[in-house]
Amino acid sequence: MPSQLFTVKEALREDIGKKDITSELIIPKGKKVSATIITRQTCVVCGLDIAREAFKARDKMIKFTPLAQDGRLLKNGGVLARIQGKAGSILAAERVALNYLSLLSGIATETYTFLKAARPYKVKILDTRKTIPGLRQLQKYAVRIGGGYNHRMSLSDMVLIKDNHIKITKSAHRQITGIINLVKEARRKAGKKIKIEIEVRNLREFREALKAAPDIIMLDNMKVSDIKRVVKIRRLMTKGYPLSATRYPLLEASGGITLKSINKIASTGIDMISVGALTHSVKSIDMSLEIL
Repeated sequence: MPSQLFTVKEALREDIGKKDITSELIIPKGKKVSATIITRQTCVVCGLDIAREAFKARDKMIKFTPLAQDGRLLKNGGVLARIQGKAGSILAAERVALNYLSLLSGIATETYTFLKAARPYKVKILDTRKTIPGLRQLQKYAVRIGGGYNHRMSLSDMVLIKDNHIKITKSAHRQITGIINLVKEARRKAGKKIKIEIEVRNLREFREALKAAPDIIMLDNMKVSDIKRVVKIRRLMTKGYPLSATRYPLLEASGGITLKSINKIASTGIDMISVGALTHSVKSIDMSLEIL
């Protein structure tokens, strides 16, 4: 998983402050203990390496032994890891380690849940850039652990022409004829290696975008009935053309997609579904550290 040692050290400084005054006053110096990390909910485990970094950053002598692995589905009461070392060091790093584990396992579990809800359709579940500042690498790693795929890691990864881009370049009033020109201009300047995606909101815009031959067309907040029509139009307009002769744009559904709606959307034949909720509003898994 991606290393976030700087972030871990900052998190420890934030949580501990000048010192762990409670442990220093109560716990005998040098007292050694063993502890386990337990999940209080069924979850997809994610973040064991970052939890280890949290303990090791506080005290290199702490022994952290994983008893599960990232990606494993663990039931309520399952043990993720055993920790051995100085009691004061373990307690000082406990909250930071659990915060990372709980959040990342929550993201992985939510991704896995969305994936199950989309079965049996072969659709990719994507994340978005709606992440906690400074934690994007870790959050997107958790999405992959849950079975999902990463969309853009940053703005530099690909061209994604959205509504505001069109408004800025063409005026506040959307000009449908501008879609083709924008895609062609982006293709000319970016070259063939950079993927180009464009966002559309209705069938008319979709037809124009299809003519522009982008790599991906994003269907923003479209109804299921319209998505079905889009999939059919794409199939009819590209039927009979070899892939070497024309681009076959992938279709991505996006906007307000929930566990209740994802199966119907997946059933349309869409290629990808992006879900911001995987990272921006996920619930952390309830976990605890128990001294043995």
